[in-house]
Order: sequence, then C-alpha cells, then structure tokens
Amino acid sequence: MTTNPFDDGFGNKAEAFEDADNTVLSPKTARTFGDIVNRRYGRRDVLRGALGVTAVTALFGTTALTAATQARAATPAFAFPELESGNDTRHHIAEGYDADVLIRWGDPIFPDVGPFDPHAQSADDQLKRFGYNNDYVGFVPLADDGSRGLLCVNHEYTNEEVMFPGIGRQDNKDFADMTRELVDIEMAAHGGSVFEIARGTDGKWSVVLDSPYNRRITALETEMTIDGPAAGHARMKTAADPDGTRVIGTLNNCAGGITPWGTYLMAEENFHGYFWTDTLDADGKPVLDRADAESLKRYGAPGRWYNWGQHHERFNIDVEPNEVNRFGWIVEVDPMDPASTPVKHTALGRFRHEGSESIVNADGRVVVYTGDDARFDYVYKFVSAGTVSDDRAANLTLLSEGTLYVGRFNEDGSLDWLPLVHGEGPLTAENGFESQADVLIDARLAADALGATPMDRPEDVQPGPDGKVYMMLTNNTRRKEGQEDAANPRADNAFGHIVEMIAPDGDHAATTYAWNILVKCGDPAVAEVGAQWGPETSEHGWFASPDNCAIDADGRLWISTDQGSNWAKTGKSDGLYALETEGALRGSSKLFFRCPVGGELCGPYFTADQTTLFLAVQHPGTDGTKNFAGFERASTFEDPATRWPDFQDGMPPRPSVVVVTKQGGGRIAV
Repeated sequence: MTTNPFDDGFGNKAEAFEDADNTVLSPKTARTFGDIVNRRYGRRDVLRGALGVTAVTALFGTTALTAATQARAATPAFAFPELESGNDTRHHIAEGYDADVLIRWGDPIFPDVGPFDPHAQSADDQLKRFGYNNDYVGFVPLADDGSRGLLCVNHEYTNEEVMFPGIGRQDNKDFADMTRELVDIEMAAHGGSVFEIARGTDGKWSVVLDSPYNRRITALETEMTIDGPAAGHARMKTAADPDGTRVIGTLNNCAGGITPWGTYLMAEENFHGYFWTDTLDADGKPVLDRADAESLKRYGAPGRWYNWGQHHERFNIDVEPNEVNRFGWIVEVDPMDPASTPVKHTALGRFRHEGSESIVNADGRVVVYTGDDARFDYVYKFVSAGTVSDDRAANLTLLSEGTLYVGRFNEDGSLDWLPLVHGEGPLTAENGFESQADVLIDARLAADALGATPMDRPEDVQPGPDGKVYMMLTNNTRRKEGQEDAANPRADNAFGHIVEMIAPDGDHAATTYAWNILVKCGDPAVAEVGAQWGPETSEHGWFASPDNCAIDADGRLWISTDQGSNWAKTGKSDGLYALETEGALRGSSKLFFRCPVGGELCGPYFTADQTTLFLAVQHPGTDGTKNFAGFERASTFEDPATRWPDFQDGMPPRPSVVVVTKQGGGRIAV
C-alpha cells in the first residue's frame, strides 16, 4: 500500500489554515466571556440553561423588552414550511419558493466576453468576470420600484485545488505548481464585483452586461486611497508608496455592509495569510527578528497561506516590511461611480474584520459595528464625528473621522464600550503607542491594553430595531476544561452562540449597553451539549456556527452558518435559518435554505420590499468532503464531491449567488 506524502489529513488548504488559526493570539490575562457569564449567573444556572429573555428582564426590568414582545406573544414571525435538514450535492429551498442561480464564478460581467472555460484561464480574462468565493452580498437600488439595482459582492479567497486543473492542493507541497500566471489569476479573482441586475416581467433577475456601473475591484490592480489617522504614517510607507497614502488592492474580503448613503463597505479579514517570508527556523516557522515583531505575532503574520510573495515582492515582509500594515482595514466603494477610487478607512481600526454593518443614530452620527473574527478576540464599534446629511459628498467622508470603541462585558450584565484613543488610559507612548496611528494600526494590542473581553470568534454584528444589536459568535475550539459557561457549556466548543446587545433608549453612541444570550447553538437532543433554543425549534431548525446575519424590513433576524469541515458533527449542511427574537417563541429557529455539500452560506441580503433575497454559496464541494458518505475523499478540479451548480462534466464546482423569490410573487416568509 502506498501513502501520499502530502496528505496531512485535511481536505483542502482552507481546512488546514483554519486549524492553524486555532493558535490563540490574544493575551490570556484578560477575562473571557465565559468567565463573566459564570460569575454573573453561577455555574448551576449556566448548566441548566437559565439564561435568555428571563435574564435580561431580571437585570434590566421589563423595559429592556419592547412592546412588540407582548404584541407578538406566541404568534410566529415567519410563515413558511420548514425545510428538512441534510447534506447532498444540491441546494434546497423551502416549499413555495424558488432559488435560482444568478451568477457563478467565471460568468461575464461585461459585454463581448465569451463563455467561461476553466481550462483556459488568464488574469486578464478573470478581470472581466465574476470572482471566486462570493461572500458578502449587498443591493443598491437604481429604480424606485426596486426592479433595477447594483449588486455588490465580495470575493473572499480562492481554492486552487478545485479552481485550476491538474495541480491539486498546493500549500502542503511548497506551492510547487503555483506559477506567476496562476497567482495573478488568484489575485484577479479576489476583491469584489459591482454589477447591475434587473428584474424581468416574470419576476426573475438577470445581469445587465452592458451597464456603465459594472466594475471589478481586485487584489491585482485596483488602486485605493488610504485616509484617516494612519494615512501617511511612517509605518504605512513603502518603496512603491513613499507617501503612505495609496495602495494596490484589497483581499480576503469577507462580509461587509451598505451604508445609509449607498456606498459599499468591504471588510478585510484574514490578510495575514497572504504575506510571505523566506526567513524560517528549523521547524519552518517565521523568524521575526525586527522592531514590529510583537505586532506581527499578534496578527499572525506572515501566515504563508499563499505564495504571492514569491512573485510579488510587496507581499514578502523581508523585502517590503510595511505592506502588511496596509491591509486589515474597512474599504469604502462608491458603486454609483465606477471611476471612483476606493478608500481604506484607518479610523475603523486594523484587525481581521468580519463585517461592517452600520446604522444612523438618533443624533445623526453613523455607527458601524464590526467583529474581529478570531478565537478570544474582540467586538468593536465606530462612531463618526460628523452627522449624515443630504450632502452625499459630505457623507462620503464620515468614516474618515470618529472614535473606535472595543467591548468589555461586565458581570452585572452591562457592556462598556472602551475608546481606543491615544493618550487615554494605557494607550500612551510609554506603552508603545506613539500616536493615534499606532493605536489603530495595532488595534488588537490597544484593545488588549484596555482589557476588552475576549470573545468566541465575533463574526457579523448587525444592528436591529429598538436599539438591539445581534452578534454572531461562531465557535471556539480552544476553550479549555474549566472554562465552560452558558455560551460554551463544554470544552472544545464547536457550536457557537448569539449575543443580543441592547443600546439604552436606542442610542448606539452610548458607552454602556445591556447584553444577554439569545441562543446557544448545537443539538438540543444531546444533553451534554447544553444547547438553548426556543420551544418551537425542531430537529431541522437547530444549527451550529452562526456566521452572517440579516434583519429584514419587518425587523426579523435571519442567520447563515459556517461550520467548515465540522458539519460532520451535526450531519447538516450550512444553511439559512429564521430565528425568533421576541415573545414566547424567542430563540425558536426554522430552516429555510441549505447548501450543497462542502459549501458555506454567506450574504444574506433582502431587497427593501422583501420580495427578493440574495444568498451567496461559497466554496461548494470542498469543506469536509472526506466525511461525505459515498465520496469520502478530498475534492479536486477533476474529481469534486459535487459539480454544483452546472453539473457538467469538466466543469468544477463554482461559487455562486442565488436569488430567492416566492412562487407567484409576494414578500418572503409572510
């Protein structure tokens, strides 16, 4: 029997580096969220699941619950027949709805571009086509009736083993087959796509190829401006940009947001993985003998997930030490002006941004919520200095100046927002922060110094009605014995939870909130899991690893999941769930849509009239396929677990955006 010398047990590069990212980078002296829950409620209450709506009522009185709670009582907020859970090669939607593929990796977004041929790829060709691994989806309407609009889609990363023929996985064989040509195709497939779509008389949507709004934003060639307190700082300057104010590209764009003034926010998440070094120790680990070693280690850079630094020197920290500081920001794009230059806003801090959802506060300031997607890292919010007005040009500067805060969850059920402001508290030159630029470039170190609460992978953070804000916490498999709590009732927590934060009187600029736990995820039928769900959650409705979320026009919460290869622990593919947040049914969940095997569900985004829902199916046929019954091996371009959505010989699985509409028309789940 022969063995594969490159087989490390993982099905693909993403699985391998997800495991590598289990390394805890935050300091262990800070209190975890589990510590706080245990001390606030006691371990006995924790283990019997005595949290949720009763806890917030006891702590803050009935005023913490809105009048809608009493009005809704036990009436379900969502009206649709629940979908059965499972996992197979296709996608599925609840009865009475259509889920049509709108656009796939490689589809043209410009006229005079031929059909996609995955066997004849080039960087120039990819620049004219929809990118890879669609994540965030946003919609900016162009017509008053909602029949036309701009779709804004992030492209997070690439899977070379199912993207390119004949090479397989590359990180476990020193990227031997990753040529400059293939690297440039990867870079062209990263970033974002903006393109017009239109709804036909049959109610179906299609891409408008000849729209003047269509554009690609990539890691390969899109120039961007850097603004805010870190712009022009010495740590932002490079040989190619001695002023420290302009940078080429954006990468690992995970979730994002659409601002109240109609711009598109792209969150740069796992930027550390794209940077390279040739200076390694005997174990193949980077040797960081340099002044900024603490900063690099806190961010996990260089990760060497991609070999871009072998072909583009700016991604090699040995050659260009400061390029790494120019990633990990929130990028703002004006979709209404395809010639506009995207802006990286340093005022919102540098870390592994999952998303960037915003709301206009009662006083007119804009508040942006964002999570740092890593185990034991933090949740943040940004409050602008200026206010939203009818002057769109002025609104385009609102994210350039303001205050960034990090969350500290207290034992009495309150939440303090701590300002990351140079000169306040420990954020001084004596502690290594010479200026506000240093505070923001090293936002993680600044948050450490302030004593923020380490969370279990903060993902999407979505402001909703009545001052409520929902935070997705996807999992924390590094939680050790003795750290069990209501949110994570066992060590090696693989299921996650959702926290509800409550701004007093709906004031999102306030520096003290209340908080409570909405649900604890996992199988409620397994007692030792300690899951907490509402009373109407069926065997199909419970889920694991909440990731993205959306609040529709009726104020209802929808959750999409990202289990990675851990779907084998639940037996369910990733999907979209409708989650009750009020009344007697609070915490009850129903399955609405599910992905094909190996896929992650991203988006989701509703049109304002709630008749259309956009979903993004990312990396179909890749995650956990060694556990897919009847397949039980890693997927490759030639031999994938599914050929979704085309199911054509020779065509690999293709990340795609799906459009959900109600058969016969009408509002979704009503």
